[in-house]
Amino acid sequence: MADHSGTPRPQGSETRNEASERSGSKYPEVPTGDTRFTPPAPAPSNEVESLEGWGFEDTRFVVKPDGSTVLTGTRYNISNVALPDLMPWFAGKLASPLGYDNRNEPHYPPEIPAARKNDKLVAALREFLAEDQLTDDPKQRLRRGHGHTGGEIWAIRYRKVDRVPDLVVFPRSHDEVVRLVEVATKHGAAIIPFGGGTNVTEALRIPLSEERLVIAVDMRQMNRILWIDTVNRMACIEAGATGRHLMSELAKYGFTMGHEPDSLEFSTLGGWIATNASGMKKNRYGNIEDLVLDMQVITPQGIVERPQQAPRESVGVNPRQYMFGSEGNFGIITTAVVKLFPLPEVQRYGSVIFPDLKTGLSFLYALQKSGAVPASVRVMDNTQFHFGQALKPAKHGLAAKLKSEIEKAVVTKLKGFDPYKLAVATIVFEGSKEEVEFQEKTLYRIAGEHGGMKGGGANGERGYQLTFGIAYIRDLTFEHWAIAESFETSVPWSRAMDLYERVQRRVEKEHAAMGLPGKVFFTGRLTQVYQTGVVIYFYLGFYAKGVADPVAAYAALEHAAREEILAAGGSLSHHHGIGKIRRGFMNDVYSEGALALNRKVKAAIDPDNLFAASNSGVNGPVALTRDEEAH
Repeated sequence: MADHSGTPRPQGSETRNEASERSGSKYPEVPTGDTRFTPPAPAPSNEVESLEGWGFEDTRFVVKPDGSTVLTGTRYNISNVALPDLMPWFAGKLASPLGYDNRNEPHYPPEIPAARKNDKLVAALREFLAEDQLTDDPKQRLRRGHGHTGGEIWAIRYRKVDRVPDLVVFPRSHDEVVRLVEVATKHGAAIIPFGGGTNVTEALRIPLSEERLVIAVDMRQMNRILWIDTVNRMACIEAGATGRHLMSELAKYGFTMGHEPDSLEFSTLGGWIATNASGMKKNRYGNIEDLVLDMQVITPQGIVERPQQAPRESVGVNPRQYMFGSEGNFGIITTAVVKLFPLPEVQRYGSVIFPDLKTGLSFLYALQKSGAVPASVRVMDNTQFHFGQALKPAKHGLAAKLKSEIEKAVVTKLKGFDPYKLAVATIVFEGSKEEVEFQEKTLYRIAGEHGGMKGGGANGERGYQLTFGIAYIRDLTFEHWAIAESFETSVPWSRAMDLYERVQRRVEKEHAAMGLPGKVFFTGRLTQVYQTGVVIYFYLGFYAKGVADPVAAYAALEHAAREEILAAGGSLSHHHGIGKIRRGFMNDVYSEGALALNRKVKAAIDPDNLFAASNSGVNGPVALTRDEEAH
């Protein structure tokens, strides 16, 4: 029987047991009818996110007078412990004087542009929105006017943002979004959807040519799970649900969506769809386009929605496909129906040390062909390995120090690995006991055939979980005169190592040609694997003290890296998206016919450009100068 009372019906319900008893079979029959239920709404969260940097307000890296670094708070496995080697390591890599006494003091908030006003529009919105669902507070408007590129965070801390939304609205239902779009259309306003604000593509930057009142639609109060179907393993979830809340709520009923991007804690379901996102456990659960069965989208032409969902269909051109990677250009995603997976019976971590990155790549290639790819397997280059070492607390006590020295001796003496060439794989196994045992046995056999050495489960877990803590590092480096950012690509197996090496040589060459201080910071890791290739995720940075325009210099350096990626056979992006940073390269990856098609789709869906994000070049010519990219 269907239960929409709001009371969760657990797996192994009475309906299943009763059906099994009636049939006389030892196996339960498939329940019939509507098997959905509506879970109770979660309690409101009291977690406060930072307005001036990454993450939670109570969490940031701080350099102490003794030179050690501490991550404040208690959220992560490196929180609230002294990290004596981190800043000295960064200083060495950048060949620059990073340290406690060399501080680039932020000046947040910057000067914030005054809001455009439209009293009639606000009055129309107040007819169906509560007082606390609208604000023109300057800091709140500023936060919805930027994402998390290095240039944007540098701007709000050290410069200014020239254009921000004029009004922020917080809808709480699909129907409120429908009415909001109607009001904005009637009163000549523009709309930019806002999810978690975690993008690194300048997707939220408002074009300076936009003269209309701009409404930022913050979706995060639409964060409920509307229904769960444990039989058919689906759920309907509002698009503003952040990854951390979505996963914790689904886990209460024994399920996961399995989508874990680096930004999991703060990015939203709607944002994942709009950027065509990928997660760290893609190997097991799939990318976002594999996980989403259906969605509701409010467009200027009406509501895109379906009466029901099927496992797979051939129904002509499905309008929902336009929404994957749409980047806010076509409408607002309000809900999505997604696939669910039972929480894994077994979850184990592992790690393997290889003599170098090239060997690690060969290992991944053989592993992919074996059919035993675990939920997550990532191979870090030597720089990222040492970065991880620098994030370890000081060793205390004779036993801990002795253990560390023995481990180093085994790797460098017994195995003969060069500590300045070796690479490390961190691994997450998930599934049934049998699946995990098969994956472990196969993976470690292949690793051994490639000269790999087991590094232990503790190191694997630490490496995986560090992903969330180290996201705060970028903001720390800004405060000590370094600017850095990440970018990514996917590339065929046969071109992967060449691409990595070419990008490294190119950024080193450009850094020197530009006369930038110290040495360029460059590192990469091999992340998600496919039958046809692999993803490479890069970090790039440099010491910026004395540089006239650090943001423009970084933009030029990353622009050169992206040129080299394309020349070496890599994709323009794997999961970050296009936004405005990459749209100048669209002519290199699409034919004019393809670009014209996208522009005509935009013109047909949104002829008045109500959704005015202007991402991906759908509004017209896509060529940009470097100065425009570094805006």
